[in-house]
Amino acid sequence: MVGYCPICGKPVYFGEKKRSLGRDYHPLCLKCQQCQRQLTPGQHAEYDEKPYYTNCYM
Repeated sequence: MVGYCPICGKPVYFGEKKRSLGRDYHPLCLKCQQCQRQLTPGQHAEYDEKPYYTNCYM
């Protein structure tokens, strides 16, 4: 089953996905919505279903 990236809305295939906080992202889509820093799965905060670098979220 193919999931969809919550950032770009395109399909995320098994070989390319980064899974974090229960969602599948493309590697380049998993970035802070404020500072654009690339994020590591599980090592970020989430607000309004979007990923944020911990320092930007605070």
